[in-house]
Amino acid sequence: MKLIIADDSAVIRAILAQNLTKIPDVEIIASVSNGRRAIDSAVRERPDAVISDIDMPEMDGLKAAKILSGDMKIPVLILSENSSAMADARSAGASDFMTKPSLDSYKDGFFSEMMEKLTRIAGPICPSGKKSGRNSSSCAQDSGPFRILCIGASTGGPTAVLEVLRGLGNNFPLPVFYTQHIEIGADRNMVNWFDSSCQNISVRLAEDGVEALPGIVYMAPADRHLEIAFVKNNGHPVIKISDAPPERFLRPAVNRMFRSAANFYKKSCLAVLLTGMGRDGALGCRDICDSGGWTIVEDKSTCAVFGMPAAAIEEGGAREVLPRGRIAARIVSLVSN
Repeated sequence: MKLIIADDSAVIRAILAQNLTKIPDVEIIASVSNGRRAIDSAVRERPDAVISDIDMPEMDGLKAAKILSGDMKIPVLILSENSSAMADARSAGASDFMTKPSLDSYKDGFFSEMMEKLTRIAGPICPSGKKSGRNSSSCAQDSGPFRILCIGASTGGPTAVLEVLRGLGNNFPLPVFYTQHIEIGADRNMVNWFDSSCQNISVRLAEDGVEALPGIVYMAPADRHLEIAFVKNNGHPVIKISDAPPERFLRPAVNRMFRSAANFYKKSCLAVLLTGMGRDGALGCRDICDSGGWTIVEDKSTCAVFGMPAAAIEEGGAREVLPRGRIAARIVSLVSN
């Protein structure tokens, strides 16, 4: 059983980890000091359950439990000094509750009770019969087969997208929609730069009414939304270029593109959210996940700005968090399977 411990007390985290790891088949895959880090770690590590305190800085355990148990479908065991907080924990979506004992009262009986609760609430069994976290790619909520790839980015995006596109290899089998926050008038030059820099894949400025073909990247024009008008019988999307109002002051908006793709392709939608400032793309990622599709967001370690990927993680819209250098290979693997 893979567990994450979230508590702002390093002493409590150490006590829990030392005792739980004595139990066969229990692994502590992350030990963190607040709810936000618990969510981040849960996306990366895909635990079977999270043990969380309530009172923590930056993001408390109740807010984290709402995201973990609601959007990410990961069970949470709340551990709190305040026994009267059980109702609040349940309201936040926690699967179970335990009262935190004093430091000298963490006895074997306490951990036996904890394991009973964890065994009862821990994640599902994948079809293979192997126990796995609820967000595991081995379960993948039956996503795919994928029919479209959508990419969103902002600050630092062109360099990041170029690296991903180059890694897709020749004859990529899906049409690719790409929304980049860009200044008016700069879109065509950027498309020309991409097209000349990518020897393996063609990059074009998206045009209204055009059938999007496999192996071609269609970039949203500056100050216009890129969406899907409809899907043809052959599975190819027909492009819609929209002058609809900006979303969160942004046009084109990644959220709008992601939401459109989720609406038409459901579990066959694959999306990647790369470096960028702000929160655009986060809700769109969640819509794709809710529709059964798959999302990959860029890890903080390679982002120029971690704003958009971090927001997607917080919203429960990240199925996987990967450093940039691993994203293209993961896309190819998902599409091949």
